[in-house]
Amino acid sequence: MPHCAPSTWPILGARVLAEFGDDPQRYATAKARKNYAGTSPITRASGKKKVALARFIHNDRLVDALLTQAATAIRVSPGARVYYDKKRARDAEYNAALRQVANRLVGILHGCLKTGTLYDEATAWSHHAESLAT
Repeated sequence: MPHCAPSTWPILGARVLAEFGDDPQRYATAKARKNYAGTSPITRASGKKKVALARFIHNDRLVDALLTQAATAIRVSPGARVYYDKKRARDAEYNAALRQVANRLVGILHGCLKTGTLYDEATAWSHHAESLAT
């Protein structure tokens, strides 16, 4: 997975926003945005067995940008790193854990766009505050 330099972050952010489109009403919920992004899992259940699978139909350019964003986030964001480490500790493979970070970042982006607020590390990862303090 490529890791991008800080000078390319604004371009990556613009790429993500461009792939989502400019209609503010297009995604009614964060789940709808995550489903379009292809970061949310598909859950299949049969009897006693339940499995979560990756989505195979998605916008390749958007997924590439989101996974690059997630890979960068786990290096520079303490909250994203804690979240990623928790997923890995639960035996998630690298790509699955990275996709889950990307999924969380899409939800954060949706919240920021809906409320018109800027990203705030403490607010975005507040549900992991106990892990960040240690």
